[in-house]
Amino acid sequence: MIFARLSRRALLPALGVLLAIAAPAQAHGPTPQKAEAKATIAATPDAVWKIAGDFAGIGGWHSMVKAVRAKGGNAAGAERVLVLEKGEITDGLDDVDAALRSLSWRLNTENVEALPVSFYTITLSVNDAGGGKSEVVMAGRFYRGDTSNFPPDELNDEAAVAAMTAFFEAGVNGLKAKAEGK
Repeated sequence: MIFARLSRRALLPALGVLLAIAAPAQAHGPTPQKAEAKATIAATPDAVWKIAGDFAGIGGWHSMVKAVRAKGGNAAGAERVLVLEKGEITDGLDDVDAALRSLSWRLNTENVEALPVSFYTITLSVNDAGGGKSEVVMAGRFYRGDTSNFPPDELNDEAAVAAMTAFFEAGVNGLKAKAEGK
């Protein structure tokens, strides 16, 4: 009987400590989200890459980009400011691989009013689809606009995924239209 009481007395503080340790584990930050869009384009990969491979040229084919201000050309570290409908964001070029027809960049300066994400990395690649056609893939990994534990609806994971999916779809569809001369 004394052993049972000691066990309960020892168990309650131990349980309290375990709960205190476990509670913060539930309060972690956001998890990275992913989105992707693809399009098959009736143009050779080299012809599509000639359009898509220019880091500063996105304003010429992406319907959501109203204007671009860029510096640094196509070298890693180059920057561009994209003017979107609801504001500006700044991207930094990470890598250009002309042989693989791949361009990768990241968000340097966020603007959650313009795009409800706090950070992203994006890769655009142009692949040979055979028969003189190309497959363009725009894919990225990103975090929601509000990284707190209880973000408002307009800055949560769902809003970020919807916005980035729309951004990618507009990108590949705009590139398709430009490359196909439509």
